[in-house]
Amino acid sequence: MKSYFKFGLILIVAATLSACVSQSTHQQKLDENQHLQSVIKGLEADYERLKTDKNQLAERNDSLNQRLLEAIERSKLLQEDLMRARADLDRVEKVLAHRSAEAGAAMAEMRQNVDRLTEEGNVLHQQLEAERLAREARLAEVQGTYDELVGNLEEEIQRGEVKISELKGKLTVNVVDNILFDSGKAALKSAGIKVLQQIGDILKSAVDKDIQVEGHTDNVPIRGTLTQRYPTNWELSTARATTVLHFLQDKSGIPGERLSAVGYGEYRPIDSNGTAEGRAQNRRIQIVLTSTKDR
Repeated sequence: MKSYFKFGLILIVAATLSACVSQSTHQQKLDENQHLQSVIKGLEADYERLKTDKNQLAERNDSLNQRLLEAIERSKLLQEDLMRARADLDRVEKVLAHRSAEAGAAMAEMRQNVDRLTEEGNVLHQQLEAERLAREARLAEVQGTYDELVGNLEEEIQRGEVKISELKGKLTVNVVDNILFDSGKAALKSAGIKVLQQIGDILKSAVDKDIQVEGHTDNVPIRGTLTQRYPTNWELSTARATTVLHFLQDKSGIPGERLSAVGYGEYRPIDSNGTAEGRAQNRRIQIVLTSTKDR
């Protein structure tokens, strides 16, 4: 009788343990699904922001093209005015050919003025055309760099570790800090080195672009013994930005005159510091490309 009782008790305990394991596995799957849904929503929002940035750039480009066309049209009208002035001058020269040397000198001055205006009109037209071609080349280069970064960092972008935006000819690469650094440290992790190498190899070819590395943190104060090295988030953000700058110079071969670093600490957040997710977005390294002409 006691043997039957022990055997029954063993069956009850086994069934209970099986139910607990099943319930734990089910809850884990639910948690994983919820996390994936959050990541997907974040990626969808990033995609919509990228589309908006790209549309704004296209609208800006259309506006500049319209202004350029108007300037070219004004140049054409100037050329027509000059042609009419030259014709009028020819008629005046015939009428005044017999007059005094003073009249001849005046006509020569008029012709010089017409020639000068003609030359200025030609120079203006050439400058407008050169600026149009240069602007299109700059936009094409920025777009090419953007496309190359997106293509090479597709996995990191999908995981939400890297975000790339392009607006008004300025390209910005955001890298969340947890892929680059351990908490409270400014030494690069192996995963961060891999990402920065990919970014640096692409940015090196953008020879007419200055590169500013910006360090950003959340608003959680530095605590404990770490304050001996980084009294505030400013020092930590600056140290991390400088680490990335040295990597781009030493490992990617980007000339130092194209590089700068700045630490903004907690003072330029892109999300709310009221949630863990928002603070994670605010802890980042931001790499900004601008034209060397803006120096």
